[in-house]
Amino acid sequence: MTQLPDYTIFPLGDAALTIDFGNSIDEAINHKVVGLFHSLKQNFLPGIIELVPAYSSLTVYYDVLEVKKNSPQYQTAFEALSNQLPEKLKEPISNTIINDELIRIPVCYDPEFALDMGELTATKKINAEEVIRIHTAQEYTVYMLGFLPGFTYMAKVDDAISIPRKVTPRINVEAGSVGIAGYQTGIYPLPSPGGWQIIGRTPLRLFNAGSESFTLLKPGNKVQFYSISKDEFNSY
Repeated sequence: MTQLPDYTIFPLGDAALTIDFGNSIDEAINHKVVGLFHSLKQNFLPGIIELVPAYSSLTVYYDVLEVKKNSPQYQTAFEALSNQLPEKLKEPISNTIINDELIRIPVCYDPEFALDMGELTATKKINAEEVIRIHTAQEYTVYMLGFLPGFTYMAKVDDAISIPRKVTPRINVEAGSVGIAGYQTGIYPLPSPGGWQIIGRTPLRLFNAGSESFTLLKPGNKVQFYSISKDEFNSY
């Protein structure tokens, strides 16, 4: 069981609110956010429509009329939920409901796919082999999904290979591209514009609208990358 850190609740528009635990990339806080997400998902308060976990916050979307119908003593839906949620937040969160399964992701770091490897090696003054060794050496936590369906925000990247986003984003980044942005690493699930520094590509499909779970990865999962050759990439 874990206890929640200090938090604030503030409105997000007229049909949502955010429970904010601070602005940080902190695995312990994110662990609690993900635990709270699963806990509330298992026992929704009346009127709650959707829960969206982020690095250090949880956003709650709700049906204004449904919330007010079930809590007529409050003037607004936000007031109703901001008074009811603290009781829910006091309930202990079991670590067993968080899926911290380790998922190994193959990545081809061939120059054809590693579009920004040259910029990274020049900036950090190391060679590509060292970048690959460092990137594949540790387990990353999936902190959140966003930007695109199934886009993974993972951390923390070793300081030796951390690098800011590109000043000018690309018009198109291919699906499966693996990138670095600051202390984050992530995988583009679909072709899209993007400014992350691309160092490789995975042949795995991160988002599948026809599957039961839609996304390969979920918040709370652990990820470890491993290097594959171009031939192995093409064989998938």
